[in-house]
Amino acid sequence: MGRRHWVRTTKCQLLVTSLFVMLLGLAVTILTIITRYGAHFSIISGVSSEANPYRIFHNVAFYSGICLSMILVLAALLSTVATVRESVCLMAMGFFCFAIVFCALIQAAFWRYTNNSEVEDAMMDVYDSVYEEVRRNLSSFRRQELATIHETFLCCGKQSPFGETGGIENETCPSERIGTAREDCLQEIQDFLKKHMDFVSALLIITICFMVYGMILTSFLWFSIHFSNNLDRKGKYIFRET
Repeated sequence: MGRRHWVRTTKCQLLVTSLFVMLLGLAVTILTIITRYGAHFSIISGVSSEANPYRIFHNVAFYSGICLSMILVLAALLSTVATVRESVCLMAMGFFCFAIVFCALIQAAFWRYTNNSEVEDAMMDVYDSVYEEVRRNLSSFRRQELATIHETFLCCGKQSPFGETGGIENETCPSERIGTAREDCLQEIQDFLKKHMDFVSALLIITICFMVYGMILTSFLWFSIHFSNNLDRKGKYIFRET
């Protein structure tokens, strides 16, 4: 009786966990779409040169996020069906999906904290490159791109040590932004990316916790269903007429 109670409780917990994992998959999808098609990221990706690694980071983040969200949804579905049907095979597949996501997230977290400034440096290098080309009057098209960056990030050029605005700022900044206290675009880019990465880190930690919990529940139910089936088979006898 006690074992059956624990099995029923674990099943309920796994069903609830699967629901939250499904929601996490949806959250990862939304975050991935924002990172891919959001105005701030799109403008930086559109003006970056081939020598700058930002486009690589941008594409890797998009495809990794899509794959991760698909595996999360698959893990939730497999766990739900396996719990309802008490299928050992589906339960093992659900555990395997949880383990894949867990390993991928640990790798992502390791890269996040060991290469914390690479994406930030790449984004600021893109702005520096566009700004310098406009300053040297190398391209009129770059001037329009710089104006778009200023409008998107609500900033205005680079911070001058003398507190003055130059000709570039006067030509490419919205009139209401000239002379304001927050005119350093490098600082604005840094602050924007920090807020975005803080949200990503929080989602990463929450997902890792659910993956660990999901692996514990699926492994416990796998053993319970497996040994229960073995006991049921051992208790069956066939009588033959003589």
